[in-house]
Amino acid sequence: MVKYALYGHLKAKPGKEAEVEAFLKQGAELARKESGTVTWYAIKEGEGQYGIFDTFHDEAGREAHLNGEIAKALMAKAGELLAEAPKIHKIDVVAVK
Repeated sequence: MVKYALYGHLKAKPGKEAEVEAFLKQGAELARKESGTVTWYAIKEGEGQYGIFDTFHDEAGREAHLNGEIAKALMAKAGELLAEAPKIHKIDVVAVK
């Protein structure tokens, strides 16, 4: 069972929504290469509002992801694409179906 997760909230700059969505699609490709990332989802919460939800079996996998290529790419593009800094939350998973 996965025990650890991350939730990131992203708010696109006006007019940058398509670029944020393209970035998130590229992120899925990078996540597939991460052995410690069990699941990785990019979601659209509303106009210009996006989320990333990932799960991990252990803290090592979560930390590797936080220090990996997706995080580096996100921080490099944040000023260009996002209206505010990404909000990243470490989550403990209580139950899974």
